[in-house]
Parts: sequence; C-alpha cells; structure tokens
Amino acid sequence: MKLKHAALAMLTSILSLFGGKANATPESDFWKWFQRNEQMLFNFEANQERTFDLLAAQMQRVHPSLTFEFGPVRGGKREFIISADGIREAFPKVEDLFAAAPTLPKWEVIKFRPRRDPFDIEYGGISVKASTVLVIIQGDGAKAGLTVLIPGYTEAQRNTYMGVAYLVLDQALGEYDVETRVGFIEVKAPNAAAKGAVTVQQLPKAFDAFFIRRGV
Repeated sequence: MKLKHAALAMLTSILSLFGGKANATPESDFWKWFQRNEQMLFNFEANQERTFDLLAAQMQRVHPSLTFEFGPVRGGKREFIISADGIREAFPKVEDLFAAAPTLPKWEVIKFRPRRDPFDIEYGGISVKASTVLVIIQGDGAKAGLTVLIPGYTEAQRNTYMGVAYLVLDQALGEYDVETRVGFIEVKAPNAAAKGAVTVQQLPKAFDAFFIRRGV
C-alpha cells in the first residue's frame, strides 16, 4: 500500500512538472527573468550597455520588434515602458506582455510609449525646436489626418523632415494613438494661409477634441 502511494505521489509530481512547462509562455518566462534580475534593471546606470543588451534579448524572445524605455526613479519607483517601436503587427504582443506582468512594487509598467511634453529634436543633421512646429488636423475617414508644419522644410530633405514629424507626433500623441488613430501624415513649411493650426503643445487636447466632436 505504501508503495502504491509512493508511486502515485511520484506520478503527480511528474505531471505537475510537465504541466508547469506546458503552461509556460514567452511572456511568463520574461517576467520571471525580470524579477530575478530586478536589482540590475532598477539600477541599470551601473552597467547600462550590458543591462540593455540582456533586456533586449529577453524581450525579443517574446517578439523581435518589442523594445523598452525606462523612466527616472521617482518615489522609489521606475517606469518600465513596453513598446512595439511603432510596428502595428507587434501591438498584440505588447498587450500580452503587459497583461502577464506580476505585481512589482518598485515598478510602474506602461504599455506603449505614452504622451510626453514635446522636446527639441536633432535628426539627420536637422535641428528643430518643438515650440516652432504647428499641426493641422483634418478628417481622413475614421481617422485624423495630420499636416505637420516645420520651419526650414524643403522637398529635397522630405524624408528627413518626415522622420522629425513622426518623432514629434510620437511625443505629443503617444505610440498607440499615432499608429491606430492617425491617418495620413504630411509635412510642409509653415505659411500664412495655414488655418486652424495648433502648436504641438496644444495638439493632444485638440486631437482628443477632434474625435469627441465626431462621437468617436
């Protein structure tokens, strides 16, 4: 009888072991790794390059397009931002990884790059002050089409200025809204005929109001 109980206990243990492996997911494996390395991640400045390389490798096991950002330490906590780097196909994986996050007292886990106060940008040899950029919002089907007015814009450098426009919009509206609620994006030089343009500081409120007026 004792032998029977011992065999049953062993079988239960084996099934539990294999069941645990079967229930493991890339998301759960990531968070286990995150918790094991929490001190290194929280104090990443001590060895930033190595820490970021290790973290990037773990995130890419969940999806190759996933990336991250850290916020500064405030009140003993840090922001950990999970981003798809603007790649729509990876958005579901951002959602999955966020949903699988355990309770982490020292962290505020955020899905997608959030809205931030726009800052001056240097990109492709061009310097643009955020305070000089204006945006016109227009309907584009169910989305908002945006014309970004940037001083110094020329057709010859269109691709570079488009890159600046995307960076500015990503800051002002956040990754999720830019990829899901914005339709066309155009870049032009400012001109006196640009009616209804708003500054990038005013853009978040104007953008939200645009959809409220449409009942979306």
